[in-house]
Amino acid sequence: MPFIDVNDTPLYYEDYGPKDAPVMVFSHSLFFTSYMFHNQVAHFSKNYRVICYDHRGQGRSGRSFLENLDMDTLTDDAAALIEELGIKKCHFIGNSMGGFIALRLAARRPDLLSSCVVLGSSGEEEYKRAEFQPLVSQLQMHGAEGVVDTLMYIMFGDASLDDPVFEKERNYWYDYMKKLEPSIGDAAHQVIHRTSILEELEGVKIPVLAVAGEQDHAYSIKLSENIAKKVENGRCEVLGKAGHSISLEKPDEVNKLLERHFARMKAHQW
Repeated sequence: MPFIDVNDTPLYYEDYGPKDAPVMVFSHSLFFTSYMFHNQVAHFSKNYRVICYDHRGQGRSGRSFLENLDMDTLTDDAAALIEELGIKKCHFIGNSMGGFIALRLAARRPDLLSSCVVLGSSGEEEYKRAEFQPLVSQLQMHGAEGVVDTLMYIMFGDASLDDPVFEKERNYWYDYMKKLEPSIGDAAHQVIHRTSILEELEGVKIPVLAVAGEQDHAYSIKLSENIAKKVENGRCEVLGKAGHSISLEKPDEVNKLLERHFARMKAHQW
């Protein structure tokens, strides 16, 4: 299994596709792992170099203390990963928490990015902090086993929770989340206590695509619209019957959006 040491922490990552091809780096949501992009890996790795990694404190990456799980540190990790792998430029795609990191990279390390794509994410501080705090405290004390149904509702839309076609994917993540240990609560704490990045986005010139889920139980469509409005070259798309975990819930639609995103960039039509 490939690991790379960045900022004194071993990060687990997977590297697919031709090494000399354009690069896509995928950054996952809280409560998930790099596997949440398996549909994108299968679709794009023939023509792109595709990197997926686990955040510190999650998946197979090294654990950290609460104070080292903030979004700024995770952004530094992502930048260091890109540089350590010898990548000059990449399309950075993040779902939810991965989107927080994508936006910070776009604002602070645009030299590393060709473009930024955020799925079910926000550039603002957590407006549901008071609502989420009891859940975070429960996670910190006991892990996710007793609250997994709540997590599933937050992370998936109504259609995905009911659709028999999505059952295999749904069951995989239910079983995964059920086993999450109390350390996941520290990562969740930093997510809901993040600072806003919105004002920093005003100077961003690289193309930014913000994708919202129509059935997102965590974040409103307006949060994605606000991202697109703040940057110079922003676009917002809304996917019907998608919840918070857009890359998993609507993989074909996401892949098509990414293809159109790259085509517009190539044609200088952004």
